[in-house]
This record gives sequence, C-alpha cells and structure tokens, in this order.
Amino acid sequence: MLKFQHASRASQGARPYQEDASAVWPGSDVEAPTGTGEPPEGTALVAVLADGMGGHAGGALASSTICSTFLSSFAGASGEGRMRLKSSLAAANEALTRKVAANPQLAGMGATLVGAAIGDAGLSWVSVGDSPMYLYRAGELVQLNEDHSLAPVIDHMVEQGRMSPEEARADPRRHYLRSAVTGDEIELIDAPERPLELAPGDIVVIASDGLHTLEPDAVRDVIAKCAAEGADAVADALIRSVIEADEPHQDNTTVVVVTVGE
Repeated sequence: MLKFQHASRASQGARPYQEDASAVWPGSDVEAPTGTGEPPEGTALVAVLADGMGGHAGGALASSTICSTFLSSFAGASGEGRMRLKSSLAAANEALTRKVAANPQLAGMGATLVGAAIGDAGLSWVSVGDSPMYLYRAGELVQLNEDHSLAPVIDHMVEQGRMSPEEARADPRRHYLRSAVTGDEIELIDAPERPLELAPGDIVVIASDGLHTLEPDAVRDVIAKCAAEGADAVADALIRSVIEADEPHQDNTTVVVVTVGE
C-alpha cells in the first residue's frame, strides 16, 4: 500500500486579483462534495486545478466553478477513474455553459484544467490548456501532460528551421491557448488510456502557468532540496521561489503537491 500526502499553496503575484483555483477530495481543505459516490478502487485522492481567464470576475468565477463542479461530479459518479475524470470535465464545461447563458456578460470566460486521480492504481489525469503537471522521480523532473498553448507549435517551427530559437523565446504568441474549458466544444483534451504507475519517493506537482517563471531545472532543484520534508515543504518552497524571482509581471501561481510514500 502506498501513502499519499498533499498540500496546496497559491500566490497572487503582481496581479490585482486571483483567478486560480484548486481543490483536493477527500481533503480537509475543501468541503465534501454533494455526491454520494466513493473514489474508484485504488484511488486515494482526486486533485483539480483551474487557471481562469476572462477578467477579474469572469476568470475567478470560471476557475472556482470548474473546480467545485469537477469534484462534485467525480464524487457522484461511478465506474473506473478515467471515465469519471472525463465525465467530470464534461460536467464542468456544461456548468460554464449555464453560467454564460444566465449572464451573457460572462461570455469569453474560461479556464485551463488539470484533474488527476491518484492512488495505488497509479496516476490518471484529464487536462485541457497549458497548466503543467510534473512528476519528480529519482532526481529527474518530467512534464506529464500535453501543453495546449502555441509554445509547442512555435518550438516545432524552430526544429523545421522556420524560426530561430531567439525568435521563438520572444514570440508573444507562445502563451496563446489552443484549447480551454469555456462552455463551448473543447478542441484538445489530454486523457491517457492507462494510469501511470507510481512508486515511493515520487512527487506529483500540478501547477498554474505562473510556475513557468522558474525554468524546469529550477523547479527540479527546489523539489530535490525539500523532497524529504514532505508535501507542505515542497509546496511552500515552490511558491517562495516564484516570489523571490521577483518577476515584475508575475502571474497568479498555484501548486498542488502530492508525495508518494510507503
């Protein structure tokens, strides 16, 4: 049997408002969802993170609606984890459709989403947008989910010789989203067929794109220094490192950290 600990931290950054939201179920940091279901066999917890867009009111409402609806849907559903993750994404998207229909001024609001089921059965996820999910294992850090921004497209142009690396890094389109949860049809969804097996010592980090202030190697080094101290220490250190980077236009940053032990 594996043991899982989780911690969530957030920073508003240089923004005048917070558009990120996250939640974990079951967990002391959120109210129990209204559903009556139980986690699928082999699932210890479900985490969801959303990075809102659409201005102060719209972005914050979108991310909070997505997180609460996603968890409630997952808790009230039955069946295996992957199908519950996909149905919970659909429920969250439909919730935004209803919000916009009730208040057309909210048109254009939306959010990225990463939803993950974690347990002895492994790590399953559904992901839309550019919020990254990392796995730290044996001193190495890899991003698990697809990036639905234009960054991979632009980087591919560099590989084809159609753009220089310097032009690619400076291209303002890198952060444009190719897919998001907006209440309309979702164009790109990352939902692998099979869970990723987890092992003691693994650390899963789900984050909003504000964490991109740190290069992946820096994220890896921060985790490595705190890995033995647990989820709270890792989450604290990641947010502290973002703040200490002192980026003048720092975006909201939220992290959900899950550590795996025996």
